[in-house]
Amino acid sequence: MKSTDQPLLQPIKVGDLTLRNRVWMAPMTRSRAANPAKKVFELHDDYYRQRATAGLIITEGSQVSPQAVGYINTPGIYSEAQTEAWKSVTKAVHEEGGHIFIQLWHVGRMSHPDFHNGELPLSASATNPHSKSYTPEGFKETVAAKAMTLAEIKQTIADFKNAAKNAMEAGFDGVEIHSSNGYLFHQFFNGTSNHRTDEYGGSIENRARILFEVIEAIIEVMPEKRIGLRLNPSLHGVFGMTMDEDTIPTFDYIIKKLNDYNLAYLHLSEPFTDVSEVPFAEKNIAKRYRPIFKGTLVINSGFDQESGNRVIEAGDADAVAFGKPFISNPDLPERFAENASLAEWDQRTFYTVGEKGFTDYPSLQEAKVD
Repeated sequence: MKSTDQPLLQPIKVGDLTLRNRVWMAPMTRSRAANPAKKVFELHDDYYRQRATAGLIITEGSQVSPQAVGYINTPGIYSEAQTEAWKSVTKAVHEEGGHIFIQLWHVGRMSHPDFHNGELPLSASATNPHSKSYTPEGFKETVAAKAMTLAEIKQTIADFKNAAKNAMEAGFDGVEIHSSNGYLFHQFFNGTSNHRTDEYGGSIENRARILFEVIEAIIEVMPEKRIGLRLNPSLHGVFGMTMDEDTIPTFDYIIKKLNDYNLAYLHLSEPFTDVSEVPFAEKNIAKRYRPIFKGTLVINSGFDQESGNRVIEAGDADAVAFGKPFISNPDLPERFAENASLAEWDQRTFYTVGEKGFTDYPSLQEAKVD
């Protein structure tokens, strides 16, 4: 297939942005912000600049408050110092003609008391995901969270609004709300982790309420056409998430209601695990939700060049977000254009400190010279 004929390499209009291709960089935690202020620094400038040929870069998840943190060395977007530091990243990407959204993150019950001076992490209800949290002392077993009060829910909504405001000040092209992968919003959506009896629990509408209140709050500080969000409807057996008969209907409701907004995009993940034998699971996420969602739909999880081209050509998605391939192939779109083989990533350096496994993967042209 000629490079110019590949669906992945066609430009796409997203809101008022024209993106050069449909090869998007998925958000990936890399744990390089090893400083007390939880700021990005020059190393991050290089990392994102190297990958600026992506149609859209979605940054690593960045916590919206101190309470939102749940992994070591992850950057934030809640303080003045963090906001200032991100300006160098956005400048680096824009100088290369790229576009970049920041992913806004609250891990909820996936955190650990070690991050909160011994206090319990917050969640929809007092449940334990029976997973592990990556703390400064290594992986530790999670604990039962504290059920959020109404005041804490309102504060969290305000934290997301503040983070979005800071993102605009830092020069980002937009934000992605991380409402996926077993983190805080997902904990509200799921009946196995949300046992509330107030306006944030019980019915599907109530369990989804916090997400839409966050969207409404963020719209007050930035254009809704610059807001994306991520969902993982068939997450099962990961981060303590299990599915029940209400799970898919809940996501059906959420995704239909998202059509009420003029969002930049909806970012969906195919199942992370084999759900063929899981009752109530949906095995084909893109196919289910493409007819339901009327805006730009981005799909993620396990795609390569061939399957990425195929899902766009079939009309089941408008773009594909690639994760690990972007780690070891900073110029992934060029590799696809030349039908070149991909460099292998080193999983041992995914969450370590420093440039090794972060900014030292060569581009295709650099590899040819070597």
